[in-house]
Order: sequence, then structure tokens, then C-alpha cells
Amino acid sequence: MTFRNVVLLAVFVCLSPFGFSQEHSLQFEVTIAPSTESDPVDGRVLLLMSSRDDEEPRFHVVSRRTPQPFFAVDVDGLAAGETAVFDETTLGYPVESLRDLPAGDYYVQALLNRYTTFHRSDGHVVKLHMDQWEGQHWNRSPGNLYSAPKKLTIDPARAGTYRIELTESIPPITPPKDTDWVKHVKIKSDLVSAFWGTDMHVGAAVLLPPGFDEHPKAHYPVAYLQGHFAPTFTRFREAAPDPEATGRTRTSQESAHQFYQEWSSGELPNMLVVVLQDPNPFYDDAYAVNSANLGPYGDALIEELIPEVERTFRAVGEPWARTTFGGSTGGWRALAAQVFYPDFFNGAWAFCPDPVDFSYFQLVDIYEDQNAFYPGSGGLKNNPIRPWMRSIDDQVLMTQRDASILELVLGTRGRSGDQMDVFQAVYGPVGDDGYPRLLYDKQTGVIDKEVAAYWKTNYDLRHILERDWEILGPKLQGKIRIYMGDTDTYYLEEATRLMEEFLDSTDNPHYSGTVMWGKRQPHCWTGAPEETSFLSHYLPEMAEHISRTAPAGSDLESWKY
Repeated sequence: MTFRNVVLLAVFVCLSPFGFSQEHSLQFEVTIAPSTESDPVDGRVLLLMSSRDDEEPRFHVVSRRTPQPFFAVDVDGLAAGETAVFDETTLGYPVESLRDLPAGDYYVQALLNRYTTFHRSDGHVVKLHMDQWEGQHWNRSPGNLYSAPKKLTIDPARAGTYRIELTESIPPITPPKDTDWVKHVKIKSDLVSAFWGTDMHVGAAVLLPPGFDEHPKAHYPVAYLQGHFAPTFTRFREAAPDPEATGRTRTSQESAHQFYQEWSSGELPNMLVVVLQDPNPFYDDAYAVNSANLGPYGDALIEELIPEVERTFRAVGEPWARTTFGGSTGGWRALAAQVFYPDFFNGAWAFCPDPVDFSYFQLVDIYEDQNAFYPGSGGLKNNPIRPWMRSIDDQVLMTQRDASILELVLGTRGRSGDQMDVFQAVYGPVGDDGYPRLLYDKQTGVIDKEVAAYWKTNYDLRHILERDWEILGPKLQGKIRIYMGDTDTYYLEEATRLMEEFLDSTDNPHYSGTVMWGKRQPHCWTGAPEETSFLSHYLPEMAEHISRTAPAGSDLESWKY
């Protein structure tokens, strides 16, 4: 993880905004153009390199499947004319040092991910990226500074300095517009704002049923779709697929358009379907729970946002008329919302949820293992390194260490805005410096057992259910449904198997729910037929469940007009 050598270089012609001068080793210097930013800036400067020319490096350089080289450094109060330096000591990914960069032609770009200083109610002062309602995407977050890409021939064996100037600023995002079908809600959360010491918002995208305006006295049950931040209801598309769309984009557009046709025809139940939005300074969503590092997002959704949505759009407004569902992160969120707020929802449909038992946090047993990277109690480096991501035929695509170093380069102190860091922020305690106290060291893999114990007590869903079943069981009977492929891309099936074993063992009462398995299915298998949108498949099941379990005397007719 360190860099090297001195080689003499012939004089190079200076380029703008890229320059190159003779030095003792290869390095890059990044500065802010005075015309771009007049005030000093805190943040993380990323140096991005790519062999591809189909789009700017900032849009494709951080890929788990086909990673392109990038490096990053923190800056505090970087003013125009001052320099952020990248040299052989700067950590990178997938090559950890500039000296290990293969010689060749690269499209090079620099970007500054801007940090905001927060004075939190817990007394800590921290610097993190304030989400601009882009969902913690540093490559398109308004106000972030970047350079124009430039093609350069780079050879680490040749000494010298490249100079890059940040001359551009990402413009504001245009909010999505309301349509006849989809409405948008965004409110200030008093609870979360008080925690962060500044105005913080939560929101929702609301899909209205056919006849909503024509039946002003109707009141509707609600299915709350949990997941990553989306600016609008992306699974609903009135227009036919774009003629030029291919691959996953075309498949997604076809599914969204099919769902629109089924929804607008009246074939599906008259319900509200609501996408919840809770981006925050750590991630694109807050996992729908209260957290020592993120603040009271769970209560903000339950006590502030959902009541506002239900008042505005004529929901039934009773627990029996609410379900929650989602996949992956959304699967964990849906199950956690049902567990932590058992009297508020009437059923969770959790598809391929993130780890629901931390004895298998993917493949790490955080309670028994000593090291996250290497199996075995000793965590020896000659042990096989633990995989983190795979293909359906079990080809390892990324290791646990790979994933950790990737995020460490994206952001120190748990500030990458990515998956492993949000786990550590949501589930973990606050460290002495105000940032999340990490479960394990990202460079050595050594696990902090005190942090593991904190995770277990507060967020291990299987443990919490077993510990509190006497209280939770009667509230959750018939409300838990879990769907998992048995070859999950992120090895999530093992934790689900432990959850299934516990649920099957329950009595007084028995959980009376469902755990369904997809044979040789990867991440985000839902159990719905391939030709059917999972929304079209499961919304009728949710509506039937609501009707069947509604208390005696409940108004079941107004939403069935």
C-alpha cells in the first residue's frame, strides 16, 4: 500500500487543466479553480482513471464487477490555489498504490465530494456529505466540484507531476413532477433535524389507484415499499420502452410499463403504494430504524412522514390496513419495520433481505470469528480469504477485504456512502470521535467484540425475535414472509436459514408465516413468475391479507368501489 521510485523524465508540454512537470516520483496535484469556488471546502477528493471513453470516469469508475482505478484523499478547508496531493502513499482501489498502476492510456478526472459540518445533539461535531436528494451519489451530487476528463498516457516508472484543476460544479437536481398517477411528498423532520442540528427532510412517492379523484369519499389501505432512495416511483412507467433501450434498462422499462398497464386498467387492488425516502449523511437510506449515528429515522417515518401521507391521500389510517415490503436493503427494512413497530404494520414481505442474523453477516460470524477477512479463529493471512460477492456458478467476484478497501478509499471514518459503511453506521455505536465505531478494522479485518455485542442487542433481528418472542410473537403471528434465493449473490441465504430455523421452532404462538426458497436463484429473487411484475404478483396477496385480518366492524367497502 505504498509507492515508489525515481526516474528522470524528458520535458513534457504543459496541458490545461492538466499539467505535467519533472519531479522525483509520480504524483498528481489537484486544485480548485478560483472561478469555481471562492470559499475553502471540506471533503474527499477522488482521482478517477478509466480505460473506457463511453462516458466520464466519475460515472463508471467505481464498479464491483469491472473496477477502474481510483485514489482519494481527505481535505479540510481546501482553498482555491491550494493542492490536494496524490502520491505513492495514497490508498487506491483496485490497485492500492500508484506504483502498481499498469502503464497505459487513461481518461483521468478528479472530483471533490463536499462535506458539511454538523453540530449534532449528542455533542459531536462531524463532517459528512449532506445529501442533496440525489441519494448519496457523489458523482452527481449538486455542488460537488470536478474536472473535465483528459486522456493521458501514464507510466508509474516515469517520475513527474500531473496537475488537475477542478473547473466545474454539478448543477442542482430538478425535482420530479407530479403526474395524474404519482404524487410526491417532502417534509422537514423535526425529529431528525433536532439530531443533526440542521434542517433534514424525509419524503415519499405515492402511487394513486384508478378512480382516486372520482371517488373522494374512498379511503385506501397502503403498501409501503422499502428500499434504496429513488426520486420517484421508478417501477411505474406510462410510456412504452425507449426504442434504443437495451439490456437491463430495457427489461426494467418493460416491467414498469407492464405494471402501469395492469394498474391503470383496474386489474389490481385499489390501494396506495408508497415509496419511502430517507436519504441521509451516511447513505441513500436510513434502514427505517432509529440509530445512534444516523438519528431517529424510524420514528420520523412512523410519527411524521406516514401520518402526513395518509392524511393527504385518504388512507384508512389504521394498522390493519398497512403492509410493508421490499427487496435486499428494502427486505431488511420491511422486516425490521414490522419487528420494531409490530403494532403499526399488518404484514412484511421481505425479499432477499440483508443479513437477518449476524452469526452469518454474509459469511462472517461477528460473534465467534476473530477476523472478518480470514476464516478461523486466528485470522491468519495464509487462510483462504473470505468471499463477499459471487456469480450464480459460485465464481468469486469480490472478497470481504476487497469490499472493505473499496469503501475505505471512497471515504474514511465510515463516510464512503456505500453498503458496508451504512451497516456500521446504522448498527454500531458512536465512536469517541463522533463517527461510527466500526465493527472491524478495514485494513486488517480484526473484529471489535464490544461493537459486535452492541449489534446483537440492538439490530440482530433473529436474536431480537428469539429474545422477545413472548411479547412480539402474538403481535407478529401471520405477518412475516421471507423470500430468498439459495445461491444469493451476497451469501445472504445462510442468515435466512438461521431465521427460518427459529421461526419454525416458535410456539405460543407459532409464527404462521412463510419462508420461501428459490432453487439456484441469485440476489433479489422474489418468487414472482418471470413474466410478471413482483408488484402485480404480491399486491393482490397483500390486499387479501388485509381483508382477511381486518378487525370486525372495519370498513372494507370504501376502497373496493
